[in-house]
Formats: sequence, C-alpha cells, structure tokens
Amino acid sequence: MLWVAVSVAALGFLIALEVAARRYGEPGPITDQAREVIFAPKSGTVLYVSMALMTVVLTWRQRFIAAGAAIGIDIVFWLVRWAVDAEMMFGNGALWVTLACAVIAVTRRTDRDRVLLLKGVGLALLLVAGRKTGYTWLLITSKTRPAVLDQYVATADHALGNPSWLVGRIVAATGTVGAHVLDWVYIQLAVAAVVVALYQLRNVAVERRFPGHHLVRTFLVIGLLGPGIYMIFPVVGPIFAYGADGGHWAVANLWPDTPPPVSTPHPMLFDEITPRNCMPSLHTAWATAIFIHSRKGPRALRFAGAFWLIATLGATLGFGYHYGADIVAGVVFTLTIETALRSLDRGWDRSGIQLVVYGAAVFAGLLASYRYLSVEMAGHPWVFGPLLILAMTSVVYGYVRTTKLWDRKAASAYLPEPRRESQPELV
Repeated sequence: MLWVAVSVAALGFLIALEVAARRYGEPGPITDQAREVIFAPKSGTVLYVSMALMTVVLTWRQRFIAAGAAIGIDIVFWLVRWAVDAEMMFGNGALWVTLACAVIAVTRRTDRDRVLLLKGVGLALLLVAGRKTGYTWLLITSKTRPAVLDQYVATADHALGNPSWLVGRIVAATGTVGAHVLDWVYIQLAVAAVVVALYQLRNVAVERRFPGHHLVRTFLVIGLLGPGIYMIFPVVGPIFAYGADGGHWAVANLWPDTPPPVSTPHPMLFDEITPRNCMPSLHTAWATAIFIHSRKGPRALRFAGAFWLIATLGATLGFGYHYGADIVAGVVFTLTIETALRSLDRGWDRSGIQLVVYGAAVFAGLLASYRYLSVEMAGHPWVFGPLLILAMTSVVYGYVRTTKLWDRKAASAYLPEPRRESQPELV
C-alpha cells in the first residue's frame, strides 16, 4: 500500500508539472520521457545507470541478458538514425529494457517476485523522472521568479572570504585539464550516486528485499524538496549575476577577477531563461549524500566518495555556479534530510527528532541571515564567518554523534546473549 500511495503521489506530481510546463509552451516531464522511447534521449548515461539500478533485483544471467538486449536495441537505433541523418544518441535500449521488465513483472511474475521486480523498475524510473522533473522545475523558477536575490548572497559571502572568486581563479590557473576533470565530475554526479547505490543494494536479489534506507531515497528527497527552496530564495549564481554569462542582466563583469563591492543589496531583475537554482546548492547536497553513504563501503568506494565531494565543491565554486553561502546551506540541508530518513527507517526517537528540528532551524536561520543580515555579515566578517562555519559544523557534529549512537544500539541488539551456567540443584 505504501508503494501504491507513493506511485499515485508521484504520478499526480508529474501531471501537475506537465500542466505547468505546457502553460509556458514547453514539454513537461511526462512528454519529455515518452519521446525518448523513440527519439534521441538527452542523456543516455542516465538511462543506462537507471537500468543498472533496476538490475539489482535480477540474477546475474538476467543481468547479462538485459545488458545485451539494451545494447542490441541501441545499435539498431544508431543504424536507423545514421541512415536518416537524425540526431545521434544512445540510451533508448536501456529504457526499452526497463519498460519491458515492468511488463514482465505484471504478466509473468507473481507474489513477492512481482513486487520485487516492480520495485526495481520503479526505482529506475524514479531516477529518470527525477532528472526530468528537475528540468521542468528549473523552467518554472526562471518564469515565475523574475527578481533574484544574488546581491544579498554575494554581500553575505564576504563573511566567508568570497570563496567562489577565490576558487574560480584557482580553476582558471589549472587550465583546460583541471576544468575538464571538474566539469566531468559535475555532470556525471548521477553516475557516482548509482555506483554507491549498487554497492548498497548488491544483496537485494539474494535477500529478495530492499534495505530500509539507501542513497537513492536521499537523492530523490533532496531533488523533491530542493526546488521548493529555489522558489522561496531565487538565486542565479556568480557567473550570471556578476559574470559574462549574465550579459546585460549582470551587475557587472566581475567574476572571478574582482570581488563584488559591499553595498546595500536589493532584489534585481533577471532574464526568463536562467534557472534560479543556487540556494541551496543541490550538487553539494547530493555529493554530501554520496560521501555519507560511501563511508561504510570498501576503501576504494570511500576514496571515490571523498574525491567526488571535493571535486564537486571545486566545480560548483570554481565555475561560478554557486556562492560559498550556498555550500554551507547545502550541507545542512542534506544532513537534516538524511537524519529524517534514517529516523523514519529505524523509528523516531528523541535524538532523531531533536537533530531534525535543530538542522531545520539552522537551515532557516542561514536563509534569514543571508536575506536580512547580509550587510552586517560583510561588515564584520571575522564574527559572522566563523559563526556560519560553526553553525554548519554543529549540525555535522550532531549527525556524526547521533548516527554513531544509533549504530552502537543496532550492533548491541544483534549481539547474542551471554550463556548462563546452569547451577547444580541442591538435594
């Protein structure tokens, strides 16, 4: 019943976004996904990693068959597109295989096998739908929020030392190699997430059930709640508000060479094309989630999780997509969501409730301070800068402390009870 309720809610949400996108003359997430059954997908990589996520419910033989069928279908599509000189892209085969597994689950499976396969298909399609809904949300933010609050965030960022301007100059100094590496990491964030998720879900086919909590859940909730914050706090980022990419809408062409001057900030009008997707930094949020969920993996996975987090921070700041204040808010945002999801899985207790409430309060306090105390923050950086870092660190410390306590309780619950020596009966 829970999965049915979630599916109905997700379908209603997609229909609402479809209607909203149509009002602005653009195809919505449902139309966009349906056309990829035949036409060239926007990202074949996402479709293949989504299919890989679905295969955690299959046996190894079935996985090889699914991969071979997807590649074979893509080869046919490639030949047809090459013959008619159409746009070239792969990924249709992966989508066909995922949809075929849904049909097989309904027509050829029964009981637990049907439910398990439908869960795998649903997980794959949710990941794809999440990307499509993201595109629609970004369109809605650009159309419905004509004024942006970049001047407030840029002014508050003086308290952190203008990290986007600093990292931007560092990335520029590394040349094309550093820029290409960071760009690849930034774009392929979903691939890193699926690698970690595949490790967490590696035993699903054997145990015939999904674990209570895994990375995909956190990823989807971050993507669901994050755009709502964009609507409340619209920000376009340094490269647009203070850089060449903003054109005549920009305050000036300052990024990354000259930090913005401290002045009285005010909302500024911007174009109807650029998404207002900076506050909080969801790339930072997702990379933080990858880092957290990779901690219990093997050394190589832990190293990859740490690298992806560091490289994502370098890309978000170094390409001028985010301010330092966005990064701080993104970390707090993720840890609060992660705590809530873990509490939902294990059962709510006092420590979980306290940390969720505290994290939400810190996040709301950060947004309020960026909006209403930005001038004071810029005027007293040695006071407010450490306070911002301290606020973020307190949530990190609370999360680490609380989860370690939960892990100790879980471990002690599985310890066998000590054997009791039988006492001789007195005659």
